This record gives sequence, C-alpha cells and structure tokens, in this order.
Amino acid sequence: MTDTDAVRRYVADHRQSLYDDLDAWLRIPSISADPAHADDVRRSADWLAGRFRAAGFPTVEVWPTEGQPAVFAEWPADDPAAPTAVVYGHHDVQPVDPLELWETPPFEPTVRGEELFARGAIDDKGQVLYHFLGLAAALETTGRTAPPVTLRFVVEGEEEFGSPNFARLLRDHRDRLDCDVVVVSDTGIHDRETPSMCTGMRGLTYCQIDLHGPDVDLHSGMFGGAVPNPATALAHLLAGLHDDSGRVTLPGFYDRVVALTDRERELMARLPFDESGFLRTAASRATTGEAGFTTLERIGARPTCEVNGLWGGYTGPGQKTIIPTDAHAKVSFRLVADQEPAEVEAAMRAYVDRAVPPGIDAHVEFFGGGVRPCLTPIDHPAVQAATRAMHKAFGKEILYTREGGSGPEADLADILGAPVVFVGVGLPDDRIHAPNERVVLPMLLTGAEAVAHLWDELAGALA
Repeated sequence: MTDTDAVRRYVADHRQSLYDDLDAWLRIPSISADPAHADDVRRSADWLAGRFRAAGFPTVEVWPTEGQPAVFAEWPADDPAAPTAVVYGHHDVQPVDPLELWETPPFEPTVRGEELFARGAIDDKGQVLYHFLGLAAALETTGRTAPPVTLRFVVEGEEEFGSPNFARLLRDHRDRLDCDVVVVSDTGIHDRETPSMCTGMRGLTYCQIDLHGPDVDLHSGMFGGAVPNPATALAHLLAGLHDDSGRVTLPGFYDRVVALTDRERELMARLPFDESGFLRTAASRATTGEAGFTTLERIGARPTCEVNGLWGGYTGPGQKTIIPTDAHAKVSFRLVADQEPAEVEAAMRAYVDRAVPPGIDAHVEFFGGGVRPCLTPIDHPAVQAATRAMHKAFGKEILYTREGGSGPEADLADILGAPVVFVGVGLPDDRIHAPNERVVLPMLLTGAEAVAHLWDELAGALA
C-alpha cells in the first residue's frame, strides 16, 4: 500500500514538473467547437500522447473519429488477474468569448499567487495532468514497476460540444476498454475546506419549439382577439410546464426518478451552504425551485425544465402593433437517474400538441440525441475505495454531492458495463466555461495524492 507521508513528500518535491506540463499544454488553443481550431485540437492530442509515452506507458495511440481525435494509453498491471480501471478525461476546451473580459490572455497561462489562469486550467487539462504525478508518486514510493491495477486512459477531444462521436468510439474500441471501473476526473469538490465526491451527473435533452400562426404579421387592431396569437400561445405553453410547487407537469416525468435515500439527504445536509454566497455567485436575488427540496438537492439530484430563450414578433424600439406570424422558444431538461431522454422528448411533444390552440401549427425539434444521467450508489465498493483515497489526500471526512452538469458518463457506464467514480478537485469558483478560468495549484497536488492512493484502494476493493 502507498504511504501517505511518502506520497505527499514526492508530490511536493516534483510539483514543478506538473506546473511545467500544464503551462505547455494550456498554450495549445484546443477549442473543439470552433472549426478554425481543428488543427489545434489535433496538436493537443499529439502533445498528450507524447506525455503518456514520456511517463512510461507501453501502449499509446491517437484514435481518430469523424470529428476530433481521442488519446488512448494503457499500462498493464504485473498481475494479469488485477482489476482494470479506465480513466476518462478530455483535452478540448471551451471558446474564450468574450475575450475582452479576460484579465490575461486565455492561452498564456498566468500564475498569481496559488492560482493559475488559462482556458482549460481546471476543465480539464489540469485534472488530466495530475494523474501523471500521482502515478509517478505511487510507483516511486512503493518501488513498483507497474501499477497495481491495469490502467487504460481515454481522453477525448469533443466533450465541450457534446461528445458527438464518443459513444461510437467506445463501441468501436469496446474490447480495448474492457474494465472493472471508470474513473472520471472532470468534477470538483464542495469547497476548499469541505472535500466531497460527486456520485452522479444529470442527463440532458434540449429542444426548440416553433409556433406558426397567421401566414403574415397582422394589424392587432383589425385582427386582435379574433385569430390565435402564437406569442400568446407560447407564453401559456411555457407557463404550463411547471405547477405552483415548481414541479414539471409533463405526464410521467417523475415516474423513473431515483429518489435520494435518507442517508444521501443526511450527508448532503452536512455540506455547508451559504445561501447568500450562492446568490452572489449566481448574481441573483432569491432561490426557487421544486418544493420540498433544498437548493443543493435541486441543483444535483432533482430533474429540471428550463426555458433557455424565447422570441417572436416585434422586438425593436418603440411600438409595432401586430399579431406575429411566429413565436419560438428553446427549452432544456436536466435529467436524473433513471430518466430516459427519449421518454421525456415524447412527453414534451405530446404536451405541446395538447397545449397549442386550433390555428397554430407547432414544431418541436430536439438536438443531439440527449445525454443520459449517471449515478453510482455511495455504498458501491468502488465509491468507497475512492472515498478512502481522497480521505488520505485531504485528511478530512469526504462527503457526497451530485453535480448538475451533463457529460458522457452514462455512455461510459452503459457501453463499458462498469461503475463510474468521480475523483475531481475543481472548486465552484474556478470560473469553468467563463472568462478568467483558473485552477488553484495546491488542489492539483491534492488530486495527485488522491490518485496515488486510488489504485491500491481499487485493487483491494475490486479483487
């Protein structure tokens, strides 16, 4: 087993190697959503493949997709009967707009005190890189020449615009990615003083609603009150998506929802939560949501429906008294285990059909096929192994959260047939996806310590 003090000393003594790697990788603007940066994303994959080779991984490959490439690396355990862990991450980053809000250039990593600012610093390049230092610490402090579990990394290049080719990549390489557990390091903890582990990610489905009324804009004095108005119909439709207690009204919407257990609610309630601080971060003045649940429960463990945008008719200066010909809205649903995107999509289409009055034509288009939610119970042996590893690194009790975002974790769990555990060290104020994204460098060192202990813990738990 790894020694906590020896691992901590090794990580501290070799932290500069992590910082140097991070500085080099962050200078590659691997913005996957922008075709102008396609070569940069490929260059990022090549850089990472080189880093795996330098770390001693005997198998390293760049896997092409119909879009941007992923990187695969494997280091077998000495014991062929040892468990196998697949580590997932991504090497692409979000766009940087609005550029004028960055205090320093987004692809020129800048250190101020303990913080490093750059696009991708925490999401997800920093969290991929601490695995190298953690593995080195585990090997050097135990004298091993190979990890106690077979390690297989798959680091994709399209996560930041929905992983459109990732499920197919997993299926195409299913035999190469066979595993007993999937480790995801693309999440965070509750706050710097309260280490926690994410146990689930919400799913997502997203649609646009288009309502068409009269074939031309009409004079509201001559026709108002006599023909259906698509903007009014849209307002009624959207308002009807929630009842007075904040619950989504689609029939069957909650039928599959896996409820929080009493133990999960008790542990979540122990997480410190400052509502005023939360509202400051949200630039908002009040909390709201489904009755009977706390804010933390609502944003991680309960499904939601949100209107993301709506438009139609005249929106210019002054007045133009019309009944518009069209009205539109974009609506998203965050889903929790075991909701199915396809079932929610069918319920939404049926709801729209019922909600629009005669004389209004409705069209509902869903985008991207949906993302399924992912959940691993807190009492799963792999989760408990990761909890012990994080406890050794943080020196504190590890609590549990669920995260409100959505990613390819359900594809990993379903296609690979393995539980997913989340070992991440991001902080809520790291400004992920926003200008001035940053990483707190000591958090990366703690992440390295956690994964240094993780492989022994998983080897014992899954043997």
